[in-house]
Amino acid sequence: MATIDLSLEGSSEFALPKKRVRIGEVAVQGALFVAATISVLTTVGIVLSLLLPAIDFFRIVSPWEFLTGTTWAPLFLEPEFGVVPLVVGTLMISFWSSLIAFPLGLGVAIYLSEYARENVTRFLKPILEILAAIPTVVLGYFALTFVTPLLRDIGIQVEIFNALAASIVLGIMLIPTVASLSEDAMAAVPRDLRDGGYALGADKLQVSTRVVVPAAISGIIAAFVLAFSRAVGETMIVLIAAGQLPQITFDPRETISTMTAFIGATGNGDVPTGSIEYKTIFAVGLTLFVMTLVMNLISIRLVRKYREIYE
Repeated sequence: MATIDLSLEGSSEFALPKKRVRIGEVAVQGALFVAATISVLTTVGIVLSLLLPAIDFFRIVSPWEFLTGTTWAPLFLEPEFGVVPLVVGTLMISFWSSLIAFPLGLGVAIYLSEYARENVTRFLKPILEILAAIPTVVLGYFALTFVTPLLRDIGIQVEIFNALAASIVLGIMLIPTVASLSEDAMAAVPRDLRDGGYALGADKLQVSTRVVVPAAISGIIAAFVLAFSRAVGETMIVLIAAGQLPQITFDPRETISTMTAFIGATGNGDVPTGSIEYKTIFAVGLTLFVMTLVMNLISIRLVRKYREIYE
């Protein structure tokens, strides 16, 4: 009985055609690679620009003294380099502003995602995002010249420069960030989950708070951490409205100073370049960078832990 040789060796008629090189695709890949490389190199450059002067600073000032000292007076005749008052002021401003931005921003996101009609959402969302485009220096003077007198008028005895007014305005500024990102996360929740909740007899509020929000929790957490990181890194509002008095206090009515406010006030050219006072800017900046990095690492871990994947 004759057999049929199915071997394809030496047979050119069964060879697959070679993939044709597409010049446009190669160009796009190259452009994306260049963009990614620039981002990485920029980050490395920023870290090095902070790290090298900070190392020179810590050769003179003990890192333990810097991180645990409770007095910050680098420009005095007998300087003190304890960064704790600046860290406390930064975290206090971020905490109070988050108390305003997180619930209001999440409430706005729930309304836009679950309650508002489509045409209302298309109208309100751009208006809300305009708030994020207002220059922070304008918001700082708004806090100083309007919010602080308003607080005094309603009976809250605050200093002229105080953390409360700065926190209120900063929290308002962060609402669009929390609302926009949270609304995007809720919009990505499948419609089937909502329909399942309604089929079980739940009303709109129960579906919104017990179905949609838990399903979008990873995106909401990312929005919260991004807003908190932005509050930590805000400069002009706290520099103008909160003051420049570094002290350890948890009373938002008092004058305080933050790390960003110190950097902004000290880096205006009055301090001699290369001096120990000048290098404090980079030491504080490196501390701020590490704090922000840790918060982002925690955010990534939380997002991965609570992320919901839908088929």
